[in-house]
Amino acid sequence: MSKNTTFKNLAPCVKGYIMPSVLTPILIIFEVLLEVFIPLLMAAIVDGGLYGEEDFMLKQFFSAELIANKPRFILTVGMIMVCAALFSLMFGVIAGRTAAIASMGFGSNLRKKLFYKVQDFSFANVDKYSTPSLVTRLTTDVSNVQNTYQMLIRGFVRSPIMMIFAAVMALKINVQLSLIFIFAIPVLGFALFVMISLGRKRFSVMLTKYDKLNASVQEDLVAVREVKTYVREDYEKEKFDAAAEDLKKAQFRAEKVFVWSNPIQLLVMWTCTIILLFMGGNRVIFQENLGTGELVSLLTYSTQIVNSLAMMSFIFAAWSRSRASFGRINEVLCETPDIVGGESDAKVENGSIEFKNVSFAYRNAERTLNDINLKINSGETVGIVAGTGEGKSTLVQLIPRFYDCTEGEVLVGGRNVKDYSLYELRESVSMVMQKNVLFSGSIYENLKWGDPDATNEEIERACKLSCAHDFIMSFPKGYETDLGQGGVNVSGGQKQRLCIARALLKNPKILILDDSTSAVDTATDAKIRKALREYLPGTTKIIISQRISSVYDCDKIVVMDKGEISAVGNHQELMRSSEIYREVCESQAKEG
Repeated sequence: MSKNTTFKNLAPCVKGYIMPSVLTPILIIFEVLLEVFIPLLMAAIVDGGLYGEEDFMLKQFFSAELIANKPRFILTVGMIMVCAALFSLMFGVIAGRTAAIASMGFGSNLRKKLFYKVQDFSFANVDKYSTPSLVTRLTTDVSNVQNTYQMLIRGFVRSPIMMIFAAVMALKINVQLSLIFIFAIPVLGFALFVMISLGRKRFSVMLTKYDKLNASVQEDLVAVREVKTYVREDYEKEKFDAAAEDLKKAQFRAEKVFVWSNPIQLLVMWTCTIILLFMGGNRVIFQENLGTGELVSLLTYSTQIVNSLAMMSFIFAAWSRSRASFGRINEVLCETPDIVGGESDAKVENGSIEFKNVSFAYRNAERTLNDINLKINSGETVGIVAGTGEGKSTLVQLIPRFYDCTEGEVLVGGRNVKDYSLYELRESVSMVMQKNVLFSGSIYENLKWGDPDATNEEIERACKLSCAHDFIMSFPKGYETDLGQGGVNVSGGQKQRLCIARALLKNPKILILDDSTSAVDTATDAKIRKALREYLPGTTKIIISQRISSVYDCDKIVVMDKGEISAVGNHQELMRSSEIYREVCESQAKEG
């Protein structure tokens, strides 16, 4: 990603926090000016007050009467120093607060921008990055960038200005002695360049290790019941330990590059100080062409210059750490969603569906679907039967455009699904997926996902159709029962029925049940199918199931085999014409 692209993506995140972002550098400039002024006052106290020299720095700003009265002169200049220090402190504190406000606001806007971008991703886009990686980018990477932004508007302004002003004042006191620590700049600069060059790639590797650690934690927490069921706690601990150890090694390898930063800084600073004391002391004692106060000021300015360089090296080191984060964030922001809605605002007229020569393959994988041709009339109930991995779920996910077919076209209501806006298309399609997902909150709040404006009567009716009302009312709080994270307070069958009720509240043109009654008993399954037939006659219903009993009374049944349609017909027709269907029926009849 180019620097221009990164700037273009990140610059809008400053919106709403431009004032503190601009005010921080201004306050820093005033803070630095006062800090640089203090050594001059110190020189005046030492040379003019303590040693009584006739010519000393800032002499022109004081009256002869004041200079003659040494105690009063020292007290006056000392008070000015105290005021300068207090005002410098005040500007620094305010700058720290404005910098914190600006950086936190910038980080908040960046998180929102990233999150909104991810919301626009198709399933294929999410598959490309993986969920743990996206979580790391939204948390760790954003925090790195946020901290770097604060350093840029505060430290990156303070250090260069301090170094320039201190160097100017030092040169004004004595040019030859000032050259001592000016020679230190290339030394620190070269060391910094080497550290940044080595550190950037290592920090990039470190962040990928964060992704692996997050993946381990996420899998363990989501599948905690399976872990305990199979008594795999020790295995998960070992897996986590391995990921944590890899991250530790990557962090150590990245951070050790900058371990030399502080020793090099101290070496340069004390070397400059020793040389300056030796040469400056010689001028003060023997040559008598340098005042004691001026030497003290030079020492202070040399410390300020070297500290500024050290701070700049620290900032560049942080920048090196954050460059990988900048790149990872920019990668997401520059990602083009695979699926973009059509420009037409046309509504879906009916629930008819047609697959024309449809083929599909996941990213970097072989075809999952091959040359699918299927027509479903509006209001029909269609069952889909196939073995595991034969493309049943993939086929129906093409209808609401969770994925786009790689060849052919899918028509809904007589129009290509790509012509509809995503909102209009998905508002007309309700889908209950294999993995039933409920959110933290009450049953009532979860059901309102189907229709935020649904009345209590409509919610109760949908729950009765999905056979969920009775078990909901068995809870002490009824519809206000809190489900906990992911619906941990209800069984698998109850969760499926709640998800069906939520889908019904959308009053869709097309209802897709992707193996969504697998956890309910056959009697309840039959009641749900009967309710759907009687109360949603105009809705196209697609039922994917491993159980023949769930689809045998459908208007038509689609049998799939190896990503292709093997046969289409009703139960009686398929029993005569489809060997695959007949074998499944016979095996399930024996089991039953």
